[in-house]
Amino acid sequence: MSAFSLEPQQIAWCAELRTLAAERLRPLAEKGEPGRVNRALVAELGRLGLLERLFTSGAVDLCLMRESLAYSCTEAETALALQGLGAHPVHAYGTPAQRAHWLPRVSEGTAVAAFALSEPGAGSDAAALTLRADPQPHPTHPADSPTTDPGGSRAAAPGGSRATVPGGSRGAVPGGSRGAVPGGSRTTGPGGSRTTGPGGSRATVPGGSRGAVPGGSRGAGPDGSVAAAESGGFIGVGPGGSRAAGPGGFTGVGPDSSATTVPGATPADFDGSGAAAPGDSRAAAPGGSTPGGPNGTPLTDPTGTPSADPTGTPSADPTGTPSADPDGPARWRLTGEKCWISNAPEADCYTVFARTTPGTGARGVTAFLVPADRPGLTGAALEMLSPHPIGTLVFDAVPVTVDDVLGEVDRGFRVAMGTLNLFRPSVGAFAVGMAQAALDATLAHTAERDAFGGKLRDLQTVAHQAAEMALRTEAARLMVYAAATAYDEGAPDVPKRAAMAKLLATETAQYVVDTAVQLHGARALHRGHLLEHLYREVRAPRVYEGASEIQRSIIAKELYASAGEAP
Repeated sequence: MSAFSLEPQQIAWCAELRTLAAERLRPLAEKGEPGRVNRALVAELGRLGLLERLFTSGAVDLCLMRESLAYSCTEAETALALQGLGAHPVHAYGTPAQRAHWLPRVSEGTAVAAFALSEPGAGSDAAALTLRADPQPHPTHPADSPTTDPGGSRAAAPGGSRATVPGGSRGAVPGGSRGAVPGGSRTTGPGGSRTTGPGGSRATVPGGSRGAVPGGSRGAGPDGSVAAAESGGFIGVGPGGSRAAGPGGFTGVGPDSSATTVPGATPADFDGSGAAAPGDSRAAAPGGSTPGGPNGTPLTDPTGTPSADPTGTPSADPTGTPSADPDGPARWRLTGEKCWISNAPEADCYTVFARTTPGTGARGVTAFLVPADRPGLTGAALEMLSPHPIGTLVFDAVPVTVDDVLGEVDRGFRVAMGTLNLFRPSVGAFAVGMAQAALDATLAHTAERDAFGGKLRDLQTVAHQAAEMALRTEAARLMVYAAATAYDEGAPDVPKRAAMAKLLATETAQYVVDTAVQLHGARALHRGHLLEHLYREVRAPRVYEGASEIQRSIIAKELYASAGEAP
């Protein structure tokens, strides 16, 4: 990689950003409520065009923005960074529809984004996250549709009208409308509407309310009697137990026992006995019972589509990917908790990392884009040392589908690490901006402060400390921009350089701010002083987006990997 240096226009842009931050952003930051999302500040960042640059510029520009804003207004820097962190996965891994819906709003500052990775029991060890993404059946096959009990018989959902008696023949439940006699022929319940003779032929008994129309398709009339359905429709149970057909598809029972259609199936897929023909996932075994494995668990149908277990949860295919119903996309319910999430619980959308395949570590995590208004998603704010908007999120069976996935199923850790590799050097830039502000404040104070018959700067011990502060700050700056340049050039050692930059810069900023407080004395501890503010701000970057210890582990791993040996 070539030597790094800033171009004159970049230096001029940084000076302009520091001025904008001091004159336009800091007043808005001071009006904000501590610990809450400052939407006026976010909107101003959008009007200045800075949020849009998060998605149109590279890592070097991101570092220039973060360092310059941090120097004059740490709140503005943090608001900008959190928008980028939360929405970068959408920009880099989202579908065209996801990007079109969210990125313009995030860029304008009218929507607030958040990155939800950490959990109460999975902070530095992010691959140990436990937020569950439980696969769910499609709404056309809800949990209250007919299910199989441990004995293999099939019972109707609440409000339904049929059940299967031991041995597989169908019998009417109390109040039900039909049943089957041994051998698979069927008779109706009280009222005597029809019977099915040997071989599946049907006859209507006197007084019966059901009649077949030419072609065999049937539908329910207003009073529940059976009338002709639209051509190609097969019959399902309607509200209150009546039966209705949808065009071109066989029906399933909806949440209220009403019928819903499964597109693509036709009456030709079913024989006269009411059993599904081969190719249908509900094909009946001889005698009319539903095929099942031990204890009555439904098996895979003849098409190879995994069927539901007794709880209604689809099984996984051999690759470990949760299976989808044939008539809809894959669906999950998110259950668990996230903690230490910036902008929570006030953000408008969250990049959420959840476990889709248990027991597989980082390989079984999927990233989801979850709007804040999804049912079951709640949260609470946390009071922190530095009053930034940070909180917890609670997921109580929050619904998501394959349309919400960012990247690929079970490949979400790649989304997380790709985002962090970009933002880790810029965390270092944030730290460098704070260190530079502390250094400049120290130089001004020690040049003016009278002590021991002269100025503080005249004391060698003070002057040497100022020199050390400047030395470390400049070294950290160079490493930050070297890492950012490597990222923009696509260098292979980005993970190592990003970790080095974040580690050195955040540790340096802690040293510089602490030394500045020491040289200022008690005045620096007074509430509202610049250094009091920086002292609270500087501690968190050594922890978030990978603690210093994690950065050392990454560096060591990359060093040994490049040397061709394991540590």
